[in-house]
Amino acid sequence: MSVGGIAALVASGGFFVLVLVLAVPILRVRHTIDAATGALRDMADQTTPMLERVNTTIDNVNVALNQVHTTLDGVNMQLARIDTITENVSHVSANVANLSTVVSAAAANPLVKVAAFGYGVRKAAANRRAAADEAEVREQIKQSRRKRA
Repeated sequence: MSVGGIAALVASGGFFVLVLVLAVPILRVRHTIDAATGALRDMADQTTPMLERVNTTIDNVNVALNQVHTTLDGVNMQLARIDTITENVSHVSANVANLSTVVSAAAANPLVKVAAFGYGVRKAAANRRAAADEAEVREQIKQSRRKRA
């Protein structure tokens, strides 16, 4: 055997020892990687149902939001109807106010005339009584003067 052969044997022996020394940490790293892979697989198995429940919850929320939107549309329609009714009631109350003004004016004018007529009749009767009383007093004075004379 030559020196090159011996060197090759020593080099191969050294390489073999190096492989043996590196094999232990590589096996330990392999066990660590297997454990990490198992943990990731377990996490994925647990995450999938959780994500499905989240999707179901989001679907339910979307359904509820659609129902709320529909309800708000109905409320808006009712508010529009109430606005129309309020507007009509405002017109009716304005018409009633105008009608009551017309009726009071129509009723008040004849009442004023009746009151004025009644006042005139009372005044005329009072004047007539006063004139009759005055005439009677004058007649009494004339008679009393005639009796003295």
